[in-house]
Amino acid sequence: MKKVALIIITLFCTIKLIAQTETGIAIDPSLSESPVTVKTLAGSISGSLVIPKNVSGKIPVVLIVADAGPTDRDGNNPKAGITGNTYKLLANDLGKNGIATLRYDKRMVGESVSSTKESQLRIDDYSDDAVALINTLIDDARFSKIILFGHGEGTLVSMIAIYGEPVKGYISAEGESEQGDKILMNQMKSKPKYQADEFKTILDSLRKGKTTANVDPAIYYIARPGIQNFLMSFCRIAPLRGIKSIKVPMLIIQGTTDLTVSVDNAEKLKKAKSEATLVIVKGMNHILKEAPADEVANMATYSKPDLPLKTELVSSMVDFINKLK
Repeated sequence: MKKVALIIITLFCTIKLIAQTETGIAIDPSLSESPVTVKTLAGSISGSLVIPKNVSGKIPVVLIVADAGPTDRDGNNPKAGITGNTYKLLANDLGKNGIATLRYDKRMVGESVSSTKESQLRIDDYSDDAVALINTLIDDARFSKIILFGHGEGTLVSMIAIYGEPVKGYISAEGESEQGDKILMNQMKSKPKYQADEFKTILDSLRKGKTTANVDPAIYYIARPGIQNFLMSFCRIAPLRGIKSIKVPMLIIQGTTDLTVSVDNAEKLKKAKSEATLVIVKGMNHILKEAPADEVANMATYSKPDLPLKTELVSSMVDFINKLK
């Protein structure tokens, strides 16, 4: 199986990670970084707030909602070979442009503590955590407006979290336009037919609200009983319907060399939400960095924490945020 497929599949696994050691860049001296801990019904969410030191008056703040799997506050998921520091780099780049950020360890990852078991996890749990962090930012008098930035699966989490919240803008980066069941079945195309057929049978049962206890070991990584309830919740979200319900200004960002999410997804999202701003970044991959279309070279960027983000990504975000009222 190709490396990209392995990473995509691993992203859907919800495995608890211990806190990871710091890698790569340090926060710019012009910025201050402080820990944030928010209590939730299931435990606590731990994150990092980055704010420019020399600013006058209130400033905008971006809540960074992470991609799939056990992704930490810096955007790293070592189990999937991802150590690119994407969210830490984004916090640095936005901070140097006068924009604060809050990034955080997902539930059951790093310093975030939860009583939730793998079998109990739903995508709604991630959106509940995002809402808790939004409420924390609302109560902070230093901020003029809150913007949600969703990356990959985080675009779906943000779609749920934004409903009814006083958020001023929504940014979707490398977001899927298809429902989860179609995404997952596409991943199975490279597998033997009997595995794809069994997985389809499990998905059909999940659509009816039924889990499957006996799973072939060959597809256990993606369909084990412990993650079937999460898959059920993930597959029910229809991005093209969800994006239509968002009432705030929207920026859709897509890279042309993303091997996980193709450009046509962004085009479909834009078509569903015509008033959204669409920015296609040439040569940007799924972790928002410069990368060629060649698979081996593209995937090599996933383990380069010092490789900067695409400048067009940052500039388009800054322009969008500064225009928000």
